[in-house]
Amino acid sequence: MAGLTHFNAVGDAHMVDVSDKKITARVATAAGHIRMAQATFDIISEGRAKKGDVLGVARLAGIMGAKKTADLIPLCHPLPITKVAVELTLNPALPGVDITATIKTTGQTGIEMEALTAVSVTALTVYDMCKAVDKAMEIGAIRVTLKEGGKSGRYEAN
Repeated sequence: MAGLTHFNAVGDAHMVDVSDKKITARVATAAGHIRMAQATFDIISEGRAKKGDVLGVARLAGIMGAKKTADLIPLCHPLPITKVAVELTLNPALPGVDITATIKTTGQTGIEMEALTAVSVTALTVYDMCKAVDKAMEIGAIRVTLKEGGKSGRYEAN
C-alpha cells in the first residue's frame, strides 16, 4: 500500500498521525455541477420552486456539510474551519448549476475533503429541492481545483 497514507504497513485502514506536522494556513477549492432539464432550470432561475429558494438553501447545506466532514468520512480529522464560501452559478449551457466551494483552516492537515463535501452536499440539496419535477438530474465533475498549504505546497487543476 505504498503511497496510500490511510493504510498501515500491514494494509489496515488507520487515521494518519499528523501530530508532528507543522500548523500552516491551508485552503482548498472544489467544483462540480448539477445538470437538469431546461424546465427545472427555468423554475430555479425564475424563483418558482415550491420548496423555496433553491440556491440559498443549497448554499447553507454546503456550508453545513463542510463542517460535518469528519463525521461523514471515517478517516478525516476534525479541523477548525475558519472560512467556508459556497458559490452557485446558474449555467444555461448545461442547463444547470455550477458549484464552487472554498474552505480555509489553520491546521496540521489539508482541507480538500471539506471542500469536496461542501460541493457534494450543495448539489444533493439542489437535487432534493427539485426532485419532484426532475428525477433525472445529474450531479458530476466534482473535483479539487486548488489546494494550498502544508508540506506538499500548491496544487492547481488545469
